[in-house]
Amino acid sequence: MTGRNKARAATAICGFDADNILIRGKNLVGEIMGHYSFADLLVLQALGREATPLQSRLVDAVLVTIMEHGLVPSAVVTRLTHYGAPESIQGAVAAGLLGVGDRYAGTAGECGALLERIVAVRAADREQTAIGEIASYRKNRRPVPGFGHPVHRTADPRVDRLIEIATSAGVDGTYIAAMRLLETCLRQELGKPLATNISAAIAAVLGEASIPSRVMRGIVLTARCAGLVGHFLEETDNPVAHEMWEAAQSAVDYRDQSGST
Repeated sequence: MTGRNKARAATAICGFDADNILIRGKNLVGEIMGHYSFADLLVLQALGREATPLQSRLVDAVLVTIMEHGLVPSAVVTRLTHYGAPESIQGAVAAGLLGVGDRYAGTAGECGALLERIVAVRAADREQTAIGEIASYRKNRRPVPGFGHPVHRTADPRVDRLIEIATSAGVDGTYIAAMRLLETCLRQELGKPLATNISAAIAAVLGEASIPSRVMRGIVLTARCAGLVGHFLEETDNPVAHEMWEAAQSAVDYRDQSGST
């Protein structure tokens, strides 16, 4: 349609007027505040449907699991940005979020999509699918998402506990089994064990909760955002960024093109 008959663009997430704020058709004040947990509202707002008790439990567990991991690069960036611009909490937190990439906490979505492809085929074909996926990643010289960790080289201590929480919540285990199958096939392909990291466990657990893979990184970022706020606040009260800056200065030499220091 063109001209006056052109359909107006619309959003189904939120609308408001002077007296009401509606989120997915529910009144924020009368129906949501005091009735929904943060995880409940995250699912409703993002997916447009009520969170099941299983989704609420597992999304909350994931948010808790991935919120904090010490002075990883994203936290360092938040602290150093605060050091340079102490007036800008949003700038410091946003700068840190930009550093939540594949190496630290960022591969749950890609691993989730991989598990979805394995689960989508018949049970009898899943092993061959897993082997094919691993071969594709290796052919393209890319790491299989969800495996290996720069700190937890032998075993990520969070993995088994998150799986335990999901199992106790009553999941059917399809995605967890796919994760374990991928783990086994990768070990056989490499000829040695490679630690299953928390991104794989998050992908499996959120898959069990019927959370689409395209949402998974967003959930991780939501959790890490909360963690970065904590780092920002600690930096205002107990600053360490100056020491970080001095450490960087002392650890990195300047060399010109001739190689002279």
